[in-house]
Amino acid sequence: MNALFPIILIIAIVIAIVGGLVKAVNFLLWVGIALAIIAIIGWLLRSIAGRRG
Repeated sequence: MNALFPIILIIAIVIAIVGGLVKAVNFLLWVGIALAIIAIIGWLLRSIAGRRG
């Protein structure tokens, strides 16, 4: 029974680390999508303004 506690502790730490990484990757994915949308809007505005001039 005493050997079970360190194993459970290691599993809990691994799950916590993986969970944190998944949240960080998910956040960075949304940041990347937002930056891509801003870049596309900026490119469209520049191309539209360039055609007028």
